[in-house]
Amino acid sequence: MPRNMSFAMTTEQMYRRQKWVTRRFGWWFLKPGDIVNAVEKGMGLKTGEKIVRICQIKIVETRSEPLNAIDDTDCILEGLPELDPLDFIEMLTKKYRCDADKIVNRILFEFLN
Repeated sequence: MPRNMSFAMTTEQMYRRQKWVTRRFGWWFLKPGDIVNAVEKGMGLKTGEKIVRICQIKIVETRSEPLNAIDDTDCILEGLPELDPLDFIEMLTKKYRCDADKIVNRILFEFLN
């Protein structure tokens, strides 16, 4: 049974199929070929709210790297071409209160449906 991965910060990009990479401070168990349900929100649901599935994705590649290793190409692959790498790093370090060199799991995926 596929696990649910939240795309709360990039929901629109997922619906538009404009995102092919995600960075996570976890999900280290993923391997190429794994199938995951991309969902709008996975935690913090209010009473009566249900998980809304966007689509299913298939994991192509995972690798660990520092957050600040992101480049312009990966900003595009993250679905955020309007951000440069420094903007992207600032966005995540503020949200997750972490250092720019924190190790992330860079996950490349493809859309199944």
